[in-house]
This record gives sequence, C-alpha cells and structure tokens, in this order.
Amino acid sequence: MTEKTPAGRRGLLRGAAVAATATAVLATPSVSRAQTTTLRFQSTWPQRDIFHEFAQDYVERVNRMAGGRLRLELLAAGAVVGAFQVLDAVNAGTLDGGHGVAAYWFGKNKAFSLFGTTPPWFGDANQLLGWFYHGGGEALYRELLHDILRVNAVGFLSGPMPTQPFGWFKQPIERPEQIRGLKYRTVGLAADLMAEMGAAVVSLPGGEIVPALERGVIDGAEFNNPSSDRVLGFPDVAKNYMIQSYHQRVESFEILFNRTKFDALPAELQAIIRHGAEAASADMSWKLQDRYSRDLLEMSQRQGVNVRPLPRPVLDAQLRAWDTVIARLEGDNSSPANGPFFKKVCDSQRDWCRRIGNFFLRYEASPVVSYNHFFARQG
Repeated sequence: MTEKTPAGRRGLLRGAAVAATATAVLATPSVSRAQTTTLRFQSTWPQRDIFHEFAQDYVERVNRMAGGRLRLELLAAGAVVGAFQVLDAVNAGTLDGGHGVAAYWFGKNKAFSLFGTTPPWFGDANQLLGWFYHGGGEALYRELLHDILRVNAVGFLSGPMPTQPFGWFKQPIERPEQIRGLKYRTVGLAADLMAEMGAAVVSLPGGEIVPALERGVIDGAEFNNPSSDRVLGFPDVAKNYMIQSYHQRVESFEILFNRTKFDALPAELQAIIRHGAEAASADMSWKLQDRYSRDLLEMSQRQGVNVRPLPRPVLDAQLRAWDTVIARLEGDNSSPANGPFFKKVCDSQRDWCRRIGNFFLRYEASPVVSYNHFFARQG
C-alpha cells in the first residue's frame, strides 16, 4: 500500500495538470487565424508628400497589429485613380480603402467639408476630433455617407492638422481688396469662402498646384503645411508665404474602407483598423511638431521665403464672409440633404465649440506670455 501511494499521487498530479491545461485552452479567446487578407489602400497624396508618409504610418500600424491576418497595400495618388476619385473607387470596390480628407468630396454634398475643413469655430483640430468621437459627429458622418448619399464605405477621422497657411503669392496679401479677382486654389468650404470674397477659385489635387502656379494658371494657392509645401516646390515659384488664416482653421484626415469588405472582416481586425487610426492620429500630432517647424525655418532662413501673418483686416473680412457662406448654405432648402442637414451638423458643432471653446479659453494659461518670457528676450 505504501509503495502504491507515490504513484497514486503522481497520477493525481498528472490529472490535475491535464485539467488545468484544458481549462486554459477553453479560456483562450477565439481569434481568427485565417490566411492573410490583402486590401489595396490608396492615398490622395503624391509619393513625396509628408501626407503620404502619414498614410504609411497608419498602414504600418495596422499591418503590425494584425499579425499577418490583414495587410494593407499602400499606393500613392494616381496609382489606380486620381486623388479626387478615391471615394468613388472605394464605393465601387475598385479600391478597398483610401487616405485623404473629407473636403475632397465637397462636390457630392457640401456638408462633407464640415467633417474636414470646417468654419473656424473650433479652437484647433483636436477639438474637431473630440466632437467627432465624443460629441455626436461620427453618427452624423454615417448619416451622410449611408443614409443621404448611399455610399458603400465606412470611415474614420484621424490626424489633427494645425491652422493652414493662406498660401503662396507673388506679392504679399495686405488688404481684402487684393483677393477680388485673384485666381486661387483651395478646396472644400474654403472654396465658397474665397468666392464670397471675390476670388476665382480653382480646385486642384496636391501634385498639380505648383505647375499651375508656375505657369500663371493661378495667382495664389494653399495646400496645407510647411513640409508638404516645401517638398512640392512652392518656394521655387513664389516667395511670399502668408500664414495665420481662417479659411481652413482646422482639418483632419479621413480614412476610408469599402463597407462590404470592412463588414466581412472579423471583429478583431475591424477594431485594429479603427484603433490604428487613433494611434496614427496621436503619432502624427507629435511628428508634425518636429517636421513642420524645421521646414518653416529652412524656407525662411535658407530659401528666401518671406513668411508673413495675414493682416487683421483680411482676417476680419474672412470672418464676415464666413457668416454669409454659413447662412446661405444652412438656408438651402432645395432638399433635406442640403440646407437642413448642413444646419443639423453646424448646430451640433456650434453646441460643442461653445462649451469646449469656453472651457479651454478660461482654463488654459496663455502660451504667448510664457513663450515671450522664456524665449523672446533671447532674440
């Protein structure tokens, strides 16, 4: 009896180990291990633009987190379709996804620009993303995509952009009167704004702007930021860079996927696509601090660019023009998809901005005072 006891104990221990292993297996979440799904994902940006790099940053995050189950194949603008055709291509399934800005679909419904380049009631683009994800904006975006336009796509906003420069000109812009008759490139609601101010507006994709400015097809143009503007060649064709404008106070990227393809993915891969947009958004907001500041200094100190803030009379004229544009678009009652929906989105944004803007203006100490204290006296 005593000789059998150790063996009996070993048997009990082996049985307990088997039971524990079985329990661990049963407790492991069910994870899809199917073969790799590859999705063609085109940006709306030239290969050399930092915006395409931001698209690459998003793609790399998704691919790494997906662990071989999903692979996004990034293509530059024009690889399959032109920049302004990406939404149509995603809708049709010609592309599986895309990286751009909602303002590019402004021609389909002007409310698209409210999810990209909005009126300047947001304090910064991070507040725009706050409204989208926590203030009801995402539900309104889905209503526009799915209910109003019947677009077979899903999308996420990502990447808060700083205030965009008014742009590049042969002569400095010092008075509102100089805008009248100006042939000017912009997109989204800024096109209506500039037309209200008397400009002749031309909308061009990023890669076509500098050649048009060089040939005199346009008199002035904005794209987005110092890094993009420098690599696209703006300093070679114009030397006056007007910054601090209300025409595009805030903007963020839009990440699109074909809805049928997205819905067919396992839940964990859908989550990676969504949360990858959040991760890339944070990283972009950090990276641009380094890159944009360096490139602005490079242009002003080594390329002979005259960097000037837009004068207050032009800023005031922009705000007055915004009032007119917003009232006109909210009052367009040609269909429920136009003025009524536009106003619905504007009302939601105004409610958010009134509360959030008030909080930050009251709550935050002025960065101007502290910056001047520590750095301005040093020259």
